[in-house]
Amino acid sequence: MSAAWKGTLAVVGLFVLVALGYWYSVRERPAAPGPAAPAPAPVSAPASTEPPKSAPTGPALPPLAQSDDEILGAIVQLLGSGAERYVLRPGIVHRIVATLDNLPRSRVPLQLSPLRPVGGAFATTGSGTSLAISPDNAERYSRYVAWVGAIDTSRLVAAYRRDYPLFRQAYRELGYPTGEFNDRLIEVIDDLLEAPQPEPPVKLVVPRAMFEYADPALQDASAGQKLLIRLGPENELRVKAKLRELRRALDGVELPR
Repeated sequence: MSAAWKGTLAVVGLFVLVALGYWYSVRERPAAPGPAAPAPAPVSAPASTEPPKSAPTGPALPPLAQSDDEILGAIVQLLGSGAERYVLRPGIVHRIVATLDNLPRSRVPLQLSPLRPVGGAFATTGSGTSLAISPDNAERYSRYVAWVGAIDTSRLVAAYRRDYPLFRQAYRELGYPTGEFNDRLIEVIDDLLEAPQPEPPVKLVVPRAMFEYADPALQDASAGQKLLIRLGPENELRVKAKLRELRRALDGVELPR
């Protein structure tokens, strides 16, 4: 199993984190009481290394259609035994690419999710016109955010360069025959960095069965921006800091063609 695959999963994990709560938090139904699903254990960051000037060499990449087992094996090595139960398949790379492509849009279709939901019930406080996201809700994401913060960006970008052809192929098969996934990735990062940072409490309404933001400006935000808001103010700032770091690292990176 190549070290590059592990690094690529770290890249993917950063952005999938931003998708994790979209369909499981403000757009979820009020959850019935019950035990929360365990979150993955925090992951220690590897030692820092500078990205090489050319794409790293190593074992040949598997065909896109046959990459699920390789990725699942790398996830187990990265997060430990049992981590594979959080991953939905088949088509893990396709799911990841489709999810990221939809983050700047108004919604991310459920069937595209690469991961199972974050554990725990969406926490609210108050009722009626005082209904709002509870400060306790941010705890649902804390371990994921800590994991993201521990990712070594230089290793992450080096691995992304190595495995980029798989993501480009999946992106083109999504309906962009001449498109470059990296261009869309940059657009996604830029959209996320523009997410509002409202002061708590963030008010909610339940017009039918799903929570929505009471503030029309927040409700009109992109799917990815809505998630960042739901992470809570501190978590949002931490994720944005990592996104800025990654955005800087991606500038000028020469990807395989």
